[in-house]
Amino acid sequence: MIHHLTSERVESMARNGQAVIVDVRESSEYREGHIPRSRHIPLGQLLHRLKEVNKAHTVVVVCQSGNRSARACEMLQQAGYSKVFNLSGGMKNWKGPVER
Repeated sequence: MIHHLTSERVESMARNGQAVIVDVRESSEYREGHIPRSRHIPLGQLLHRLKEVNKAHTVVVVCQSGNRSARACEMLQQAGYSKVFNLSGGMKNWKGPVER
C-alpha cells in the first residue's frame, strides 16, 4: 500500500530533516526545478542505486505528477523499505521552494 503526503507536509518534513526526498524524474525535468536538497535518482536507475537511500530513513518520492513516484514507492517497499511515502500530485502540486 502506498501512502501519500501533501506538499505542505513534505515541505515541513524536508525543512526539519525528517525525510529524505528522492526525485525519480529524468535529468531534464530535474534541472527545470526540484525540491531543495532532494536526491536525483531517475526511476530507471533506482534499483541499481538503492545503496544511496538508507532504509532506516523516512523516504518521500517525487516525480512530475505522482505516477512514476508511486511505482518507485512500490519498488522501494519490495526492496525492504518500510517508511516510504509518495508526494501526492508530484511537482505539479508542490507549493514549496524550487531549486534550479
